[in-house]
Amino acid sequence: MREFHYERAASPSAAVAAVTAADTDTVYLGGGTNLVDLMKLGVARPSRVVDVSGLPLDGLQTLPGGGLLIGAAVRNSVLGSDPQVRHAYPALSQALLAGASGQIRNMATVGGNLLQRTRCGYFNDIAKPCNKREPGTGCPARTGVHRDLAIIGHSAVCIATHPSDMAVALSALDARVHVLGSDGTRVVQLDELYRLPGDSPKWDTTLRHGDLITGVELPPPSGLTRRSMYRKARDRASYAFAAGAVAAAVTVTDGTVDDVRISFGAIAPRPWRARIAEQELVGRPADARHIGAALDLELVHARPFPDNAFKVPLSRRLAVSALLGLIGGPR
Repeated sequence: MREFHYERAASPSAAVAAVTAADTDTVYLGGGTNLVDLMKLGVARPSRVVDVSGLPLDGLQTLPGGGLLIGAAVRNSVLGSDPQVRHAYPALSQALLAGASGQIRNMATVGGNLLQRTRCGYFNDIAKPCNKREPGTGCPARTGVHRDLAIIGHSAVCIATHPSDMAVALSALDARVHVLGSDGTRVVQLDELYRLPGDSPKWDTTLRHGDLITGVELPPPSGLTRRSMYRKARDRASYAFAAGAVAAAVTVTDGTVDDVRISFGAIAPRPWRARIAEQELVGRPADARHIGAALDLELVHARPFPDNAFKVPLSRRLAVSALLGLIGGPR
């Protein structure tokens, strides 16, 4: 057991001050469903842990413009079962309820869910090399066990995937993340929170040391957010990470796509917003042929490996099925 210092933050600003002033081995603790596991495995070895789970960031607030501000300490089970979320943002509720087990959802927080680390087996095994864990040691997954890893957005040094279901739905809903840092508060688009591995896979996000996620903002409810869906394919019916996933939202008038959102999970180091497919679909007929053709334009950029090439057709089928289900057409 490696010793570490533990403290409970009294306020968000006190938490940020404590972490910012300390070394980079100081981390925040929310629900602990990911961090504690990594500490047990020896992957995470913090010198200091600042507990933010008790901060007053556990509420849901309707904003003046009609949007919804979700506190970073809200538990996944609370958010997933909230009547307002279920009605106005069904893709988010479905994604949360598809993730992990009931016990873990009761502990996991919104902020921690966004920042969870990859479940790549090489990252989680300190006996093996991993560029994300120890830069420069290599990525054995490329020629080893990579069935569950990335097919798009990866790099020569890392093919890990981001495991969150919730983040995929938030990406499709154009969510914004509220961040408190040593230089004050800022708001970033969820897609701007994450970074692709490139040559520096150690860093998953654009956050700076000491930055604390305080909340997630959803846009005002609309026809688009209400006509949203999350679909997940996995190896067993519950308590399993996705083999493929998609969050989709669409509005249609007279058989033509007015607006559409598509975000894939389980195929990239971050939620993969299918902007090429979205742009192609707007103004097109809302049918299986045009949806499939638009998705092909997106997925042609995939670079799968021998054991995860199935993710290309799987992701396509999930997206076609979700969109046709929302539109009301045959699947």
